[in-house]
Amino acid sequence: MADTTDTRPPNAVPPSLARVAFYAVAAGLTPLIPVPFLDDYALRQVREQSVRDQLKAKGLKAPDKAVAVLAGSHHARGLGGHLVSYLKALALFPVRKVFRKAFFVLWVKDCVDLTSVCLHHGYLLHHAVERGDLDAASLHTDAASEVQAAIIAACAEMDARPVNQALRRLFRSSRLLLAEATRIFLDPKHGPRVPDPKTENAEVRSLTDRLLQEMWEERGYFTALEAHYDKHLKRGDTPSEPLAATGT
Repeated sequence: MADTTDTRPPNAVPPSLARVAFYAVAAGLTPLIPVPFLDDYALRQVREQSVRDQLKAKGLKAPDKAVAVLAGSHHARGLGGHLVSYLKALALFPVRKVFRKAFFVLWVKDCVDLTSVCLHHGYLLHHAVERGDLDAASLHTDAASEVQAAIIAACAEMDARPVNQALRRLFRSSRLLLAEATRIFLDPKHGPRVPDPKTENAEVRSLTDRLLQEMWEERGYFTALEAHYDKHLKRGDTPSEPLAATGT
């Protein structure tokens, strides 16, 4: 008889978290889209699709309002953020390459920040769904808002520098980020699209696999993150204003 024992190391990152890592990488690539304001649209689509896919994996279908809450879509980027995004997008078009290089450091920072935010949120949403904090009935109540509030509060308490440092190494080591961002988000025939973890190319899959490995290396960090979430959901804490998900 074949041995069916789970041979994964104790506390290993579950294979289902590959979906979390993929969408975190995809979200992190959105600042590199060379079309002003399309980056914000793509980020919103990626985050909402990430939520839908996680719920679908558990046989759940959420109303659009709950998806928007869990994806953070109701917190729009401010005018200053839109302006910075627009200026960096314009940097793709100058003839002088030195101008493009001057913005590369800022692009990497944006990639790291967004990947970190979406990784933390995606991980805790996965944890919440696995715990049963969301089900078919509660998705039509205020449960999504309560879970999102606990996620934001938990992330605000964590020092994310170890994770962010790992993310910086990942993105700086990828020489194809700009080309990949354009390729996965812009279909030449049909316009913007949401990336698909089943069909993306080797560079995106490589970044996803390496991110999963980093999660395994920092498994103690993510266990602590879960504990913070559990504490806040039990208390029903709600932050007085939107909080940054992670530090940089």
